[in-house]
Amino acid sequence: MNFDNLKNYLEFSDEVKLAMEQNKPIVALESTIISHGMPYPQNVETAKACEEIIRENGAVPATTAIIGGKIKIGLTDKEIEFMATSKDIIKTSRRDFAYIVSQGLNGATTVASTIIAARLANIKIFVTGGLGGVHRNAEVTFDISRDLEELAANDIMIVCAGCKSILDIGLTLEYLETKGVPVFGYQTEYMPAFFTRKSEFKVDYKINNPKEAAKAALTQWSLGLKGGILLTNPIPEKDSMDEDKINSAIETALKEAEDKNIYGKETTPFLLTKVLEATEGKSLEANIALVKNNARLGAEVSKYLYE
Repeated sequence: MNFDNLKNYLEFSDEVKLAMEQNKPIVALESTIISHGMPYPQNVETAKACEEIIRENGAVPATTAIIGGKIKIGLTDKEIEFMATSKDIIKTSRRDFAYIVSQGLNGATTVASTIIAARLANIKIFVTGGLGGVHRNAEVTFDISRDLEELAANDIMIVCAGCKSILDIGLTLEYLETKGVPVFGYQTEYMPAFFTRKSEFKVDYKINNPKEAAKAALTQWSLGLKGGILLTNPIPEKDSMDEDKINSAIETALKEAEDKNIYGKETTPFLLTKVLEATEGKSLEANIALVKNNARLGAEVSKYLYE
């Protein structure tokens, strides 16, 4: 990547800049989880905790965002606070990206736009909570997250706790299979269901340790097999939620979203908020636990990607 051609757009934090100069492992993080995914102050606390976990495990965090039209690769504490508290933050996917940059606006990176930012910065691994995917009833609504297309089109590994459980997990896996994206399960043969450790669907392959995951990714890209890899990491057992309770909350939220004609990029924040209310805050606790767990695994894998 020729950073000279991008210098008018990209801004690296001092920490990330030094890591790049020293060829240290770098792990990308999204910012929608800060601005739209969690309430304050848990959003700030979680963002900083994930960054610290990545550092403790031998890598450098690079939380991405667009602030004042600049694509930020790595945020300061002040910038994290801004993303968490400002009302002037646009949830940014691919279609929004260039407009927000060109107009000097502020944008929170989703999974899709974090992949774009990571590609521009030549970062090969990205940690998030859950992947977007095929929404339930997509055969009618055609509501399919851009996350899947960006993952399929770019050489990156995403570490997540599966796709968000508000989605159709089976159809999401079918879509990824069509796009040629391998889906790995970290020490599991089953696709995690975000708030719970497993779904009824199997992953393509079980991965036993971080080195094995990195080797699979490096081999794919060395062979010229372009595209991303999904490494799914089940929520820790102690933080997993009751399957019946979470599914009941999701079904109720889906019905309310339909009644209120909520669609597009407003759907996921609405559904997660409703699930949070229905579970009396337990879903937020689970969300925080799983993203921290993913940060730990992402850092461990990243060290082998940069050997």
